[in-house]
Amino acid sequence: MSSILDSNLTTLILGIILFIFGSGPVQGFATTLIIGILSSMFCAIFITRLIFDRMLKKPGSNVKFSIPATENLLRHAKIDFVGKRKYFYIFSSAIILIGLVFFVKNKGFNLGVDFQGGRTFQVRFEKPVDVANVRSALKLSFGSEPEVKTFGSSNQVKITTTFKIAETGPKVEEEVDRLLDTGLKKIQPNYQIMFQTTVGPSIAKDIVYASLLAIFFSCILMFLFILIRFKKWQYGLGAVAALFHDVLVVMSCYVIFDGVLPFSLEIGQDFVAALLTVMGYSMTDTVVVFDRIREFLTQKQSMTKSEQHNMINYALNSTLTRTINTSTITFFVLLSIFIFGGDVIRGFAFALLIGVVIGTYSSLCIATPIVVDFDKKDDALVKK
Repeated sequence: MSSILDSNLTTLILGIILFIFGSGPVQGFATTLIIGILSSMFCAIFITRLIFDRMLKKPGSNVKFSIPATENLLRHAKIDFVGKRKYFYIFSSAIILIGLVFFVKNKGFNLGVDFQGGRTFQVRFEKPVDVANVRSALKLSFGSEPEVKTFGSSNQVKITTTFKIAETGPKVEEEVDRLLDTGLKKIQPNYQIMFQTTVGPSIAKDIVYASLLAIFFSCILMFLFILIRFKKWQYGLGAVAALFHDVLVVMSCYVIFDGVLPFSLEIGQDFVAALLTVMGYSMTDTVVVFDRIREFLTQKQSMTKSEQHNMINYALNSTLTRTINTSTITFFVLLSIFIFGGDVIRGFAFALLIGVVIGTYSSLCIATPIVVDFDKKDDALVKK
């Protein structure tokens, strides 16, 4: 019960933060997340138990939780997570370092209209178009080169321009529409504007500020929650370090694959929502792992450092089946969203796909090793 409550409460906290600091669709996503957490926790604790109680009351009932192919899967795993922690640190550092190189090379992130301000148009043509030709035609119209990217199929493009973004009024909007129409008709006479949005510079700054606050307060609250529940600051540090690790790796993957993958990897409000969701998922895994470590370490009043490490490895290996099963199921759901959800949320789903994998990895290979490294005492990593 403690594991269920701890893991769900951490995600609930992140959902509340997302609701407070988000706006528009992000608040809608946060609302759905909060309702989903509460309803799924209720079903997991009460409805599932009722179902199993009924099944077990039947004469000759034999309830199984596995099939022959997976019955002993990872049951006898003996991975030395603690002993190999330096390799995990090197691997994670390498990904973040590569991301930093691409960040410098690409001159920053591919910021969406939410974060930089501007007007965005999603345009569909009758036939495939070349983005370079669209960019050149619109440069003649607007006087400056807009950002033009293929959006989904080759006959759809996303156009972002900062032309007179600081000015408002019907005349400005009419001028923008007229110049856009002039440029697009040079490419193909028949086109359709599927979607358009405008974000002013001041609003963009507010969104950036709110997003940074959301991530900052999430980390602070996670640290305090873990500190209260586990009564050791090392656990809180390990959990927050894992969160920062997940955020940096996801952002590194975004900047590395931007322009390589055939869909947009913009940094906007939806990306922040994805980051906070990843943080919640990672924290859920981390809390489950920490609960198992605490359970095993409290079985013995005193032990040497070597015995601690062996016990921690045993605890981590005992959670592998649960962790991998949960991650695999979640991954398949997100993969379905990524494939069938449409171009608008493909970047969002991509961030979640990376986050599920990295969150699982960090809860086992980053959070716990950091706890071990920062606890230099010879006593167990629990408060007696």
